[in-house]
Amino acid sequence: MSPRFLPKPPTTLDYPDMADAWLEFSLSRKAKHCTPATLSFYRYTCYMFMKWAEQQGVQSPKHIKVHHVRQYLSDLFDQGKKDTTCHDHARAIRTLVRFLYNDKIIHEPITFDMPKLSKKELPILNAEEVRSILRACNTRDKAIVLFMADCGIRNSEACKLNWGDVNFENGMVRIEQGKGQKDRAVVIGVYARRALLQYRRQVKNRNDKSPLFLSRKGRFTRHGLLIVYRRLSKKTGIHVTAHAMRRTYVILALRSNTDPGHIQRMLGHVDLSMIYHYAQIGDIDLLRIQGNSSPMDDLF
Repeated sequence: MSPRFLPKPPTTLDYPDMADAWLEFSLSRKAKHCTPATLSFYRYTCYMFMKWAEQQGVQSPKHIKVHHVRQYLSDLFDQGKKDTTCHDHARAIRTLVRFLYNDKIIHEPITFDMPKLSKKELPILNAEEVRSILRACNTRDKAIVLFMADCGIRNSEACKLNWGDVNFENGMVRIEQGKGQKDRAVVIGVYARRALLQYRRQVKNRNDKSPLFLSRKGRFTRHGLLIVYRRLSKKTGIHVTAHAMRRTYVILALRSNTDPGHIQRMLGHVDLSMIYHYAQIGDIDLLRIQGNSSPMDDLF
């Protein structure tokens, strides 16, 4: 859930007790070195819950009970919020009430079941769709698409890269302070490097500290990348997003027998769970796998 499109809440709450609790929680997140995006996420979700609780007559955090949380989440569903949105709110509230209990602001732990997420087949692109998108690209956009599809980098990480972060000889790309404020390295192949070099010839007054990808106004932002992919979707009729390129990298890498541990390191995940989440087997893969390994065919 991206906080960029959310309204900025007021900085204070109506009741001092709630305001003090919010301030302590906010400071605790900063002490854990949460990123600005994460702080903004908590500022919106937890603030909305505490404000709602006040409207229900809860004037102090010590009076928050589990039925308040359940009612709030139920109201979100009744308002037609997506299951992912409700799950995000529940996740943030769970962190909030755990903090309130551990800090002895409330006297009993508040536990509740997390809203269920519907299982959806995540959109990925096949090889021909990737080729169609590349044919619709200008030089800069081709470099962006090839780069992101070749290493599975997040759009926020791509926006932070400079030319000096890319080693064109071996394809190594340094990512500093990626998600979770962790440094890591990814590797891009020959085609992505050639696309970057072709794009680099069009960039004037660049140095190692210059942004890798430039818009008309300067360094690319996440919103700028969103516009690029929307334009490509409109031109090709293929729904494509930055995150779809990330999933596409996982699927194509697995199909080419890349080690899952290597994919995990490239994506910057702490374990393989998200690899399995991305790698949902589609109908084409089922036909391909079953055609190659039918138990009865092998038997006879």
